[in-house]
Amino acid sequence: EGELLEVIGEESHDDGSANVTLRAHRGRISTDLTVGANVAGTVELQSNNGLANRGVCLFGSGFIITTDKAKELGLGTIQGIEEHIRHYRNGKDITDEPRDVMVIDLFGMSAEEVRQKFPAVYQHIFTHVKPERDQNKRAVRRVNWWIFGEPNKELRRMLAGLPRYIVTLATSKHRVFTFLGEEILPDDCLVSIALQDAFHLGVLSSRIHVTFALAAGGRLGVGNDPRYNKTRCFDPFPFPLCDEAQKARIRALAEELDAHRKRVQAQHGLTLTGLYNVLEKLRASQPLNAKDKDIHDKGLVSILKQLHDDLDAAVFAAYGWPPTLTDAEILERLVALNAQRTAEEKQGIIHWLRQEYQNPQGQATSTQSTLDLPAKKAAGKSPKGKVKTAAVKVAWPKPLAERIRATEQALHAAGRAVSAEELTLQFLRAKPGDVQEILESLVALGRAHRSGDAFSV
Repeated sequence: EGELLEVIGEESHDDGSANVTLRAHRGRISTDLTVGANVAGTVELQSNNGLANRGVCLFGSGFIITTDKAKELGLGTIQGIEEHIRHYRNGKDITDEPRDVMVIDLFGMSAEEVRQKFPAVYQHIFTHVKPERDQNKRAVRRVNWWIFGEPNKELRRMLAGLPRYIVTLATSKHRVFTFLGEEILPDDCLVSIALQDAFHLGVLSSRIHVTFALAAGGRLGVGNDPRYNKTRCFDPFPFPLCDEAQKARIRALAEELDAHRKRVQAQHGLTLTGLYNVLEKLRASQPLNAKDKDIHDKGLVSILKQLHDDLDAAVFAAYGWPPTLTDAEILERLVALNAQRTAEEKQGIIHWLRQEYQNPQGQATSTQSTLDLPAKKAAGKSPKGKVKTAAVKVAWPKPLAERIRATEQALHAAGRAVSAEELTLQFLRAKPGDVQEILESLVALGRAHRSGDAFSV
């Protein structure tokens, strides 16, 4: 903890002295000598767990081929080969003009299977990859020469079944998030986030998340470019809990933003780096040179700026925060929110970002199965066709705040959609009308979902 004194005014005198006005900032001293919120003290949230990962690492340039070469090897003519010759993107493909290359991905196949099913592919890998891999110091890479050096099984599980997913560069001047289709395999230079909802893309693209990522991720390289470390930038980041109308607004803006950038890139061969260099100048009210003006006009960068401004406003509203917050104030609120979510998760309230993947059976965790509220034994009957009540019922609290917390905990512990009447059975002396009203309030706050008479998280 320390104090930073910032000079905000200075009045010089004839004798060489000066009156200096200082502004004091107290807080934790960071490695860059700034003072403020303890971003490094945030912890990973269960709600974000298992959704972000680096891409594959080839360890063999011969895996990369052109589309023409892919056709020569049988793409489009040999059944099943399309699962093993895929489109491929690295960081430069995202920020600059895509190379439009493909990659031979033989994960899950033995060398004998490759030779028997795809002999032309086998010969290509044998000729262009094996000699390089024979020199690799790691035995597993020498022995399994036809498979990527780091095939990343976890990433494949995360992305399975998703029509698209979000990526950002591990190291980049501008922190930009975009969608890639399921047919594209990401390189190790990309951080992949296994979420397909444009709501999540919008939040990640907002000033709130970018400010957090810049503070948490550090910098790297000759250009001192910001680095996106998934364990520091994504896993601890608390997403907003908001209603469906707010989600729809963010979702629509994010879809428009992603489509706008891809459209102008395809039409004019522009790069994301070029677009965001000009956007940065617009935001700083700096003059544009001739090249900048050309990019501005072709890339419709003023529209890009408006989309980001509108998206920022929508995300601020989703958090319930004023859009006038400084970066330091944003970080303070995010650090506090991370602490709040951490405490909630210890109580079993986990706001999964992708529950069907992260907690598919709705199974209660060790924390979800226990409510830290007074409980009494209740010998309840279990009539046929009715939901069996808990062996130990939770005492219905008197304060409204505790009732809300108890209801939300019970809803999370249920692990499925339940009615207000069913949830009432978990409490002593609770009234269905009171539980119903609390559940409807949780829906309005974006902390629960409703389908007919049933409620779920």
